[in-house]
Amino acid sequence: MPLAADQPPRNASLTHVEADVLRIICDARHAVYVTVHANGRRRYSYWRPLDSVTGRGGCYVALPTAVCDQLKETGRIALGDPVTDPSRTVYRVRPVRVPAAASRLAPVPVRPVRARLRRVA
Repeated sequence: MPLAADQPPRNASLTHVEADVLRIICDARHAVYVTVHANGRRRYSYWRPLDSVTGRGGCYVALPTAVCDQLKETGRIALGDPVTDPSRTVYRVRPVRVPAAASRLAPVPVRPVRARLRRVA
């Protein structure tokens, strides 16, 4: 899917908020979902487990919709298979893994074995 002229390129630097949201999405401990309601409203969220030390958590946390939509438009996140019921559709949100560019080194010339051996008389 090509990017529109007003969209930043995929390798553009992220804002602080975009980086924080992407960090949460990339963390395997947080399963992030987007819920699309029948009226078209979207909500990105994840479950924050209960922290026994602070007593906080044990609830769903919403992520900024505009930031998540921007990450999706620039190809940094993708949606999984839909789970549909009459009032909403839920998708799993996953980071898009970009394969690293293959770095190939030039081969090092090797002298033939015969040239390295010296005869001892």
